[in-house]
Amino acid sequence: MLILLTVQCASIKQPTGGPKDSIAPVVLNEFPANFSKNFKEKKIEITLDEYVKLNNQQKEFSISPDMDKPPQFKIKKKILEITLPDSLEQNTTYTINFGKGLVDYNASNPIVNYSYVFATGDQIDSLSISGNVTNALTKEIEKEVRVLLIPTSQDSIFGKKKANIFAQTDTLGNYKISNLRENTYRIYALKETNNDRIYNNPDELIGFLKDSIVLDKDLTQVNLQISKGTPIKFRVLDKKIENTGRIQLTFNRGVKDPGLTLINDDENDKSKIVKYSQAQDSAFIYMNNLDRDSIKFILTEQKSVLDTILIRKSNLKLDRAIIPILVPSNGKVDRVKHLTLSSLTPIKSVDKSKIKFIEDSIAKTNFQLQLDTTVSNLYHIRYNWRKQKNYEIILEEGAMKGYFGEENKEKKISLSYDDSDNYGDITFTFTGIDTTKQYIVELIDEKKEKVYRKDVLDNALGKVAYKEFPGGKYTLRIIRDDNKNGIWDPGEVYQLTQPESLIYLNKIFTIRANWEQNESFNLQELNNLN
Repeated sequence: MLILLTVQCASIKQPTGGPKDSIAPVVLNEFPANFSKNFKEKKIEITLDEYVKLNNQQKEFSISPDMDKPPQFKIKKKILEITLPDSLEQNTTYTINFGKGLVDYNASNPIVNYSYVFATGDQIDSLSISGNVTNALTKEIEKEVRVLLIPTSQDSIFGKKKANIFAQTDTLGNYKISNLRENTYRIYALKETNNDRIYNNPDELIGFLKDSIVLDKDLTQVNLQISKGTPIKFRVLDKKIENTGRIQLTFNRGVKDPGLTLINDDENDKSKIVKYSQAQDSAFIYMNNLDRDSIKFILTEQKSVLDTILIRKSNLKLDRAIIPILVPSNGKVDRVKHLTLSSLTPIKSVDKSKIKFIEDSIAKTNFQLQLDTTVSNLYHIRYNWRKQKNYEIILEEGAMKGYFGEENKEKKISLSYDDSDNYGDITFTFTGIDTTKQYIVELIDEKKEKVYRKDVLDNALGKVAYKEFPGGKYTLRIIRDDNKNGIWDPGEVYQLTQPESLIYLNKIFTIRANWEQNESFNLQELNNLN
């Protein structure tokens, strides 16, 4: 009977079900008391009403200003012990922010907005700065971004050492730095890649105010916009010779007025063809003779030498045949898109007689082949495509010729007519135009991720039209192109230049099949932005 009773007792379980625990721990006692002055203790004890644990301490906990050595955090049942280093600054107010890193043991409910503040002097600094951080390009809020505050007397540490005074934006992009002393500061917002509170990586996004902040009262709405700036030190990220003979160079930033000169190869240097990307952060070079084991270029920026680039050919097996690019690649044509023909290799000429056009097994010659008037290396094949017909385009060998004797190999493509007819028209009329400025209008998707078309606004007409454009949901982004270079420029922290101003259409619009629409947009708000 005793054995049976013991087994039965051992099998007793906790009752299941019931409401889920969603109540955060409550602080019962702090020793020394929160907001203590003339602080000289080496240890802080915070007592809570239930068992607690630390959660993601490295990310959630922060101390402002930073300490030379981090304090040690230790849990003893319901007590959090904080052991402080010996190197605390005199007459300084310290704030320990716990974020969401102090949670109950069972359900991990965090204590939110809890801080412990103490001063090593005889007064608690009480000033604060608050605001929000957004992305300069998308205008979306930015969470988990560090906001750094540096006294102007120490601003030389920016980009070299950790900022001691900082806060992190919440899920709504808001931040607040409290318990600050009266001083003059520089403020930065930093979206990091390495979590070191130092702006030292070209992939990091940075925001800043051009002028210093004189803090003699609480400041609100100190808002910052972050963007990816231009790297200070120029680097060639990639250099290679492709098996087509195309040489590709990729840079870590755009190069102003770039120039490339071949060293010790005058003949190739004179005949080479160089194409730069729109942002001028990459170059594609085509040349006649690739027999050398290595090729060396001098890259210039605004006629000043920027870098010397050496490329070794190694054991590359070249096939310099032109590879045609036919769009659409899905095999569907319609009355709007037609067919385009291009190549990565520069095209010197296209022989129409070597393009076979077949409609339902019948050869046709009444198609048009036309070079694009604005886009280099692009040809249009136009035809009065008809429903319920099948098409085949055959590019015979040698239909396309390059500048250095390259030719295409034979290529076939099968096509059919897309009769969905999902195209509409929409025209935007812009008012409030400043005729001294240049504007870029970008048609983008509703997620602000893909740019479908970019137009420089004709200030005289004040209109941008999208005729027979694919149906769908879109919005507009209008950039005030202050330097008139045709692209949006981010902020440059070391030059103290802010990102170029832009605004979005305040709604998502739908292009509907066979509809004509008109919308108006006032640019006065954009003109008023700093």
